[in-house]
Amino acid sequence: FADGMDKYLDYAMGYNLNNPMPLWIKPDQKISPKQVFDAMRDHYEGTPMDMTTDIGAGGSKLPYRWRPMNFEVDGVSYVNERATATQQTGFWFTAQARNYLPDAVGGILWFGVDDAATSCLTPIYCSITDVPECFREGNGHMTQYSPTSAFWIFNRVAQFAYLRYDYIGAEVQKSADEWENAKLKEVLTVDNAAKGLSLKKQKEYLTDYSINTAQSMFNRWVELDQYLMVKYIDGNIKVEDENGFVDNGNGKNIPASPDQPGYSEKWKRAVAADNGDILRVVE
Repeated sequence: FADGMDKYLDYAMGYNLNNPMPLWIKPDQKISPKQVFDAMRDHYEGTPMDMTTDIGAGGSKLPYRWRPMNFEVDGVSYVNERATATQQTGFWFTAQARNYLPDAVGGILWFGVDDAATSCLTPIYCSITDVPECFREGNGHMTQYSPTSAFWIFNRVAQFAYLRYDYIGAEVQKSADEWENAKLKEVLTVDNAAKGLSLKKQKEYLTDYSINTAQSMFNRWVELDQYLMVKYIDGNIKVEDENGFVDNGNGKNIPASPDQPGYSEKWKRAVAADNGDILRVVE
């Protein structure tokens, strides 16, 4: 958001603690809500700390390292990066305050659950008087799965994406982008419809909108979970066209030969170096 931040790279890398980054920065230009959403999905991509590029990312460029973050090899201590987007997120949000609208209309919490990089945000107006079922307290918990809980469906999708992040993660982010971009436009219409109502009617209207929209998001992710399972089962990638999954010509229940893109080049070289004597094809 601001030029010149690279001068703090030595601090971020832990090399120079006498050059601390400022707690706040002023963006060079006005930023959009969507830019803020996406900033919370960062894994240091494009920097020396990019978590998708070293061997710890595995063969699918996974930008996560499971806990514990620190480890030791031959007496030398190491620590994995802690990115902005992280797997153990419970919930996340961006607050949008518009002082040019009535109080009941002007505040929106763009709210989501689980990992920011594999979930999406839905608009929750600040004046609502009820909670969507998918977010309701008591609808499942950390040791009890609930098929109607947003927390659990977003975790299901995230867990699957972690298995083949370079492909599945990209599909999940595409779905999140489509949802958020559509809702950012939609709330402008909702704002206009609500601002002329009485306070009581505003609360009723915005409560209904927030609840119905959140439940629609939940339903969309249930569908996404099912679609991803069918498409990426067993490490293969089913072929699609504009009509859906392609069959092999002998019936819709028999898919065409799937794509099998394999692992990253870096991963293949690491495996060859580590276990090449066993895996090498004997001529």
